[in-house]
Amino acid sequence: MSVRDRVRRTCWAALLALPLALFTVPQSASAASLTQVTGFGSNPGSLSMYTYVPDNLPSGAPVVVALHGCTQSASDYYSHSGWPKYADLYGFALVFPQTSSANNANSCFNWYQSGDYTRGQGEALSIKQMVDYAKTQYGSDPSRVYVTGLSAGGAMTSVMLADYPDVFAGGSIDSGIPAGCATDLSSGLTCEYNPVSKTPRQWGDLVRGASGGWSGPWPRVAVWQGSGDSTVNPANATESRDQWTNVRGIGQTPSSTTTLTGGTTQDVYNDANGDPAVETFTVSGMAHGLAVNPGSGTDQCGTTGTYYLNYICSSYYTAKFWGLDGTSGGGTGALPAPTGLTVAGTTDTSASLSWNAVSGAASYTIYRGGTRTGSTTSTSYTDTGLASGTGYSYTVAAVDSSGKAGPADAAVTATTTGFPPQCFTANNYDQVAAGRAHQSGGYTYANGSNQKMGLYNTFTTHTLEETATGYYVIADSGCPA
Repeated sequence: MSVRDRVRRTCWAALLALPLALFTVPQSASAASLTQVTGFGSNPGSLSMYTYVPDNLPSGAPVVVALHGCTQSASDYYSHSGWPKYADLYGFALVFPQTSSANNANSCFNWYQSGDYTRGQGEALSIKQMVDYAKTQYGSDPSRVYVTGLSAGGAMTSVMLADYPDVFAGGSIDSGIPAGCATDLSSGLTCEYNPVSKTPRQWGDLVRGASGGWSGPWPRVAVWQGSGDSTVNPANATESRDQWTNVRGIGQTPSSTTTLTGGTTQDVYNDANGDPAVETFTVSGMAHGLAVNPGSGTDQCGTTGTYYLNYICSSYYTAKFWGLDGTSGGGTGALPAPTGLTVAGTTDTSASLSWNAVSGAASYTIYRGGTRTGSTTSTSYTDTGLASGTGYSYTVAAVDSSGKAGPADAAVTATTTGFPPQCFTANNYDQVAAGRAHQSGGYTYANGSNQKMGLYNTFTTHTLEETATGYYVIADSGCPA
């Protein structure tokens, strides 16, 4: 056996032994709310595309690409990472690329193979085509496209940010590796386990060389790393920081340092305007994996599992860093608040707004009750899918060409027409006692609709929706109120 063959066999043996290392995926059960998409492009990387799109997502919403790690799948990442919670809460689409054993012996993204990490080729192009599909199919805002990933997915996130800074406004590298560190399997193993000594300028040059001549603006990048990670050397986080601070033309001394929950230290590196350009999150003692924090709080997310570790909700802090929570995510833009916000009209299920144009605005962001509900490039907007007879508070902020939203204007209230829906769940006896139903011949009937509800007793329970004064219908399958 030649020396070359022995080296190759040794590398593959090491590869197969890795746990969630950057090269290893038992199939997880497909999540019911996850949808596979086919026909999204030429797909030269032979990847699968899955999406999660919240109900009634308005056109102009952001899109987040989420890349699983080794020993994981798209549905596994969807189920544990916590990203669907914030897609529902803040209003954006999710794209989950998935690789397979046909691409890599251990179903890892091939972040270290030139045919897959080069702009316009292989897996990198397939992921970019998924973004193009989302823009067309869901009307996603092309200026608010983001990418995140864990382990091999984190390394592939670095690839996508370097290859397509013209596509991605931000990224989050979780337990990953800086762009351009490896050019083959052997160097990939070196990058994974050992610090690779390069100057910030050398790291930055790798991005500039991969980008196809892009000169900016550059993505806003977060880096997450556990200090106890024995699978991906924690030095990779420092190298990623060096890479992206150099690309942004800023130093490697943090502008501020904050202690967060879960033993997490957040270092912020501001750009020349004083806005966060790069942030690093170091989780003390955390092993290899994605930081989650199950719970019902806004800043809690995900579920624990193999390589999903209970420290802090990384998805929440990443979403805030990108501004997906309705803030600018990096300092308030310089544009003033729009004036003249008025309610132009309402229907039972919609509210139309209009306002005066702001000079220099590239678009406008609309907030309902303080939560972003949509965006538009015009000075009018119609919010749909609302409950009838209900008041909603709206504000609008102007967004500049760099994607920063300025302050919002004073709120206005729009009240939809129609009867305000109300729902009541109780047993048949109590529904009658409350005057929402009546009984006849031992059976119970909803007032108004006269729908039969079953025996008149305390054992049968229904939900009734009042759709007009004194008029009730059975709404056991779901009540819009």
